[in-house]
Amino acid sequence: MDVFLYTSNPGKINEITKMLAELPLVIKHPDQLSVETGIDETGTTFVENAIIKARDGCIKTGLPCIADDSGLIVDALPNALGVRSARYAGTEHVDFDANIELLLRELRFVEASKRTARFVCCLVYMRSARDPSPLIAMGSLSGEIARERSGTNGFGYDPVFYLPTHQQTFAEMNSELKNTISHRACAMLSFKELLNNAL
Repeated sequence: MDVFLYTSNPGKINEITKMLAELPLVIKHPDQLSVETGIDETGTTFVENAIIKARDGCIKTGLPCIADDSGLIVDALPNALGVRSARYAGTEHVDFDANIELLLRELRFVEASKRTARFVCCLVYMRSARDPSPLIAMGSLSGEIARERSGTNGFGYDPVFYLPTHQQTFAEMNSELKNTISHRACAMLSFKELLNNAL
């Protein structure tokens, strides 16, 4: 079954496609269908924004749609990132270099014990734009914000999201390990079960 994946982020496309490989789905990307993603994310929660994106994907393609909304929550900066994580630095377009630089500046005087953070992911599947009961799965992973960037893998805030349990940032971690422990992987566990029961 063809399903549209509502993201133009190559990292997310790669991760989500790999995670769903065992299901009987043909994942269609925006570039394959000549569809532009992007809509005002007016929700105040990850769930609301994921539904907004999934509905837009259904309307634009006529296909069932999977959408992801995720972000970083930093305890020392309550309400500063969250659903605004991608545009935290206030740039018109997503610029994670600017986002990371601002985050490190804001936390420069914050002691190690108070640099706690967590990545959150919401995955949504909508059968159609009017689907009254979308499938919704949430996942999160706790870590802390490093004092400087480290690693070249991954994307987004990965170079500064440090996992004390693994003594490395997400960007230092190989993709196989990341895809088994990440916030997206946690959400995907229940998401795949929901999808299996719905297909």
